[in-house]
Amino acid sequence: MLNFAIETGFILIGLAMLLNLWRLFKGPDVTDRILALDTLNINAIALLVLYGIREDSSAYFEAALLIAAMGFVATVALCKYLLRGDIIE
Repeated sequence: MLNFAIETGFILIGLAMLLNLWRLFKGPDVTDRILALDTLNINAIALLVLYGIREDSSAYFEAALLIAAMGFVATVALCKYLLRGDIIE
């Protein structure tokens, strides 16, 4: 039963990532594209965590934490650049 739930999760997260890519390329505004990139990052983290559960390895969880931290910093930097025109004051 757990294998079925994990495989279903892979399919659904993959579908969500495809929809995020569509919004990233077609987004009418820069803010929509930044939001799609952030959501794509979150979905990639979820996919990595699911793979870690399937393989029963804790290394994937540590990698997911690193990707989450880098994704947060990247989103903040993009938003700050969008608002002010520069990142470092």
